[in-house]
Amino acid sequence: MPLLGRAAMLLGFDIVAEAIDEHDDWHTHEHLPERLSIPGFLRGTRWTALGEGPQYLVLYEVEHLDTLASPPYLERLNNPSEWTRRMMPHYRGMTRGLCTVAHSVGNGMGHFGLLIRFRAAADADAALERWLAGELLPHLPMRRGLASAHLLHGALAAPMTAEQRIRGSDAGVDRALLVTGYLADALAQLQRGDLGLAGFERRGVAAVTSALYQSACTLSASELHSPHRNGAPP
Repeated sequence: MPLLGRAAMLLGFDIVAEAIDEHDDWHTHEHLPERLSIPGFLRGTRWTALGEGPQYLVLYEVEHLDTLASPPYLERLNNPSEWTRRMMPHYRGMTRGLCTVAHSVGNGMGHFGLLIRFRAAADADAALERWLAGELLPHLPMRRGLASAHLLHGALAAPMTAEQRIRGSDAGVDRALLVTGYLADALAQLQRGDLGLAGFERRGVAAVTSALYQSACTLSASELHSPHRNGAPP
């Protein structure tokens, strides 16, 4: 399946305007490499919003859900670097979902993404699963302009850590659907059509939000250990 592990961490947030340039430098050159050096972290991608919605989306693909509660990960969160300590106060409206990968279909990851977050009532859960996993998701990646689709279920509560104390308490994630593709217009049409608000509301789903993104930076754990990293000769 396209996602590299059985679990994922999904983050959405804004950064105060005056700190955006430094944030992107820090996130690219320190934070992503730091996170991907933790055992079980496989790939991290930073996305930026194309319109309304949280300014940033970050997806970490990890081997197992236990990775997101592991001692090496928590040790890193409780011992942030000086640069991290400087950046954390610039975060606004952080949501952080520690999720299982319920379904992941398609080939690869497109550079454009549609993220839909929602909460399902208990009595609507089975019907929602039939619609998404049984009817809609298997066919989405074959549509023109699309590449893959990933349904995530929030599964762990994020513990309070030193990083979180600096930036403020994080909100959680119940359910999220990320559809990726190579044409932004195809995802915008999907947002207005099959994955529009009305379709979710008919199935008893609440608190639906959606936003379009473009990927800005991706790093995999295997790249950290490449013999050609930092200009090493082949």
